[in-house]
Amino acid sequence: MPRDEILQAVRGAEGLLVFPHDRINGELLDAAGPQLKVISTMSVGVDHIDLEECAKRGVQIGYTPGTASDSVAEFNVALALAVCRRIKEGIDAVMNGGWGRWENALYLSGIEIKESVIGIAGFGRIGFATAKRLKAFEPSKILYWDVGPLEYAKEIGAEFASFEELLQNSDILIVCVSLTDGTRGLFNTEVFKKMKRSAIFINTSRGAVVSQDDLYTALTTGQIRAAGLDVTTPEPLPRDSPLLSLPNCTISPHIASVSVNTRYAMAELTARNIIAGLKGEKLPAPACNEISKSSSPNKENT
Repeated sequence: MPRDEILQAVRGAEGLLVFPHDRINGELLDAAGPQLKVISTMSVGVDHIDLEECAKRGVQIGYTPGTASDSVAEFNVALALAVCRRIKEGIDAVMNGGWGRWENALYLSGIEIKESVIGIAGFGRIGFATAKRLKAFEPSKILYWDVGPLEYAKEIGAEFASFEELLQNSDILIVCVSLTDGTRGLFNTEVFKKMKRSAIFINTSRGAVVSQDDLYTALTTGQIRAAGLDVTTPEPLPRDSPLLSLPNCTISPHIASVSVNTRYAMAELTARNIIAGLKGEKLPAPACNEISKSSSPNKENT
């Protein structure tokens, strides 16, 4: 729906159910009016909402934390496997007649997760759930970067690392950070230069944490081996994006949380939040605490 139609549609509303692509700012709040009580977003990330402005106006914000952790963690593993084993290139070879006869023993050879170093940037619910699943593949170690060492990481033997150590040592780097002022554009040329030239880069958090031009350069100049992205800037990614031309870049349409169970859980909590807000009750999952967490890398985004 065009923005002007949205601004017209929200007039007089006491509650709004929104999605990650809906930009909730002062303009929309003005259009809705002072009677607005609650906004419930069917997402874990809240970077599309001006939380401070909503707080000033007494508008409660609900979100859906924890509902997508398993789904996104499974997808992180799937995307990492797809990139490591060059599945996109293999399918393209089948479809385009490039299926070889194995004259070259290394034809479409990829890398294994076993005995590799897994690095996870952001070790909240999704980062931890991803690490738990990857541990079954017997990596040599699992490193994580966050605000500091986390007690629950010891459950799976994950080791805290500085950001520099994470970049320098990871064979497979999976990004699970939230989008904040501190993480916007975090993964850029300087970061890619510090990674192993053989490294795999996976991002399912938010597209804006990556400089896509810098990623394109890294992939085409051999700074890193390959990448898998479930999030981009913008979304949908334009069909003429240079990233879509690369055989070593696998891109999916922001579907990490798209499973039947997860969608039902998100929808239910979204509805419970908005009903509670309309009744003037405390929300089951209020986003009020997210303001104070805005500099932390371990929040979820889905």
